[in-house]
Amino acid sequence: MDFKSLFVQFLSGSDTLQAATGRSLWLFLPELILCGSIVLMLLARLTSGDKLIPTHWFALIGSLSAFVVVMFQFWQLGINKEPYTVLFTGLAVHDMFSVFFRGFLLFFLVFVIALTVLSGIPDQEDAPDFYTLLCGAVVGMLVMSSANHLLMLFLGIEMASVPSYALTGFLKGRRQSSEASLKFVVYGAGAAGVMLFGISLLAGVTGTAEFGELGTRMQAIFSLGFGASHPVARIVLLAMLLIAVGFAFKLSLVPFHFWCPDAFQGASAEVAGFLSIASKAAAFALLLRFSLAVTSFQGGVIQGLSLMMGLGLGALAVVTATFGNLAAYSQTNAKRMLAYSTIAHAGYMLMAVSALLVLRSAIGGANSPTAEQMGRPVEGLLYYLAVYMFMNLGAFTIVALIRNQTFSEELDDYKGLVHQSPILAVCMAICLFSLVGLPPLGGFYGKFFIFAAVFDATKVHWFMWVVLAAGGLNTVLSLFYYLRVAKIMCIDVRPADARQVTLTAGSPSGMYLMLVTGMVLYLGIFINPLSRVAQHAAEAFL
Repeated sequence: MDFKSLFVQFLSGSDTLQAATGRSLWLFLPELILCGSIVLMLLARLTSGDKLIPTHWFALIGSLSAFVVVMFQFWQLGINKEPYTVLFTGLAVHDMFSVFFRGFLLFFLVFVIALTVLSGIPDQEDAPDFYTLLCGAVVGMLVMSSANHLLMLFLGIEMASVPSYALTGFLKGRRQSSEASLKFVVYGAGAAGVMLFGISLLAGVTGTAEFGELGTRMQAIFSLGFGASHPVARIVLLAMLLIAVGFAFKLSLVPFHFWCPDAFQGASAEVAGFLSIASKAAAFALLLRFSLAVTSFQGGVIQGLSLMMGLGLGALAVVTATFGNLAAYSQTNAKRMLAYSTIAHAGYMLMAVSALLVLRSAIGGANSPTAEQMGRPVEGLLYYLAVYMFMNLGAFTIVALIRNQTFSEELDDYKGLVHQSPILAVCMAICLFSLVGLPPLGGFYGKFFIFAAVFDATKVHWFMWVVLAAGGLNTVLSLFYYLRVAKIMCIDVRPADARQVTLTAGSPSGMYLMLVTGMVLYLGIFINPLSRVAQHAAEAFL
C-alpha cells in the first residue's frame, strides 16, 4: 500500500493507518524511552532536580528500561516467527538483526554509564549535558541499525555523529580535547556532505529511496549497460562511491581514518571507548543493510556488482588492518595506541562483509553457497562485535582507572604496575591477548568465525585468499604491540618516583573491571549461547 492510499484512509477515518502507527510506535518504544530519559534529564537541569537525584540515574534507568523492552521484543520475534515488520510505512524495519543491535547498543550504554559513574567523568555540574549527549548519540545509532530508507540512513548517521563531536571535546579547559573535537567536526561535516550528495544521486537516478526497491531498480539500470560506458550506470557507480566515503569515515577505514587517533587522544578514555565500540557496531549494521539492499536482486548483472563490491571491501579491509597494526606499534600514548587498534579491528570486521557479498555473487552458480555458509559472515561479525565490546571496554576502563591516579595516559607510566595493582595488569593482559585473538579467549572465536567465512568465499574468487592471508599476518603483527604493553606492565621495573596505583578486587571499580574481563573469558569458553543468538539474527538476511 503506497503513501497516497494510506493518507486517503487516514482522512476517511480508517483504522488501518492508526493501527499501523500504533504497532510502529510499540516496536519503536526503546528509542522513545531513551528520548523520554533525555527530556527528563533536561527538565531536571532546568528545575535543579539534578541536585536531588543524580543525573546518571535518569540515564541508567532509561537505558535499562529500553533494554528490557528490546529483550521482550526479541522473545516475541522468536515466538511469532515473523521474518520482519516495516515501521512507519517502510522507513525502518524490525527484525532479529535490528533487535540484536538495539539490544547490543543499549546493553553497552548501561556499561558506559556505570563506567562514567565509577571514574568520575563527568562531574555533577556537567552530568546532565554529558548524559543527554550520550543517550542522544545512542538514539541515532538505534535508528541506524533499523534503517530501511536512504533518508533514515543519513538521519541516523547524523543523529549519532553530532553528539559524538561534542562528547569528544567535553573535557573543558584542555586544548587537545578542543582541537580533537574541531577536527572531528570539520572532517565529519565534509564526509556527511559527500555522503548526502551520493544519496541524492542514487535516489534521483533510481527513483526510490527505499532499500527494498534499490536492488530491482539498479538491476533495470545496469541491464542496459554495466560499467563506465553507460552514462546512467556511471552516475549510480559514482553515487555508490560517495556513499562509501561516508561509511568509511564512520568506520575509520583507511584512508578516511585520520580523525580517529586525534579524537581518541583528545577525548576522555570513557568517550573514546564509547566511540570505538558503539559507533562501529551501528555503522556495520547499516553497512550490511545497505549493501544487501543494493544487491538484493538475485541474478543478472547485480551479482557482478555484488562481487565487485565484495572484492573492493576486501581490499579496503586488508589495507585498513595492515595500516592500523603497523601504526599502533610506534605509539607511546595508550589511547592513541588503542585508536589504531580500533582501525585494525574495523578491517577485520570488514572482511566479514566482504565475504558475504562475494558469496552472494555466486548464488545459483557452480559454486553456490549453502545456507550455512551464507549465514556465517553475519554470525561471525555479530559474535566478533559482542566480544570486542568487552575486551575493548576493559582496555579503556583500565586506561581511565590508571589516569585517575597517575594523571597520565602515557605507556611509560604503566611500568611495573603489576607490583602495585596486580588486578589491573592481569585484566589488561587478558583484554590485550583477546584483541590479538589467542585461545581460549573470546577474541579467538570472533576471528575464527570471520576467517572461516573468508575461507568459504575463496571458493568463489581467488582474491579472498589474499584477504585470508592478510588477516592471519595481521594477527601476528598485532601480537608485537599488544605484548609490548603487557611487558611494560608486568616485567618492567616500577620507577621509584612513580605515583602509587592501587585497585582492590572488592572495590566497585575492581568488581566492574573483573565483570568486564570475566565476560571475555566466558565468551571464549562458552561460545554456544551467543553463537545461537547470532545465528538467529543472521537469519534475517537468508
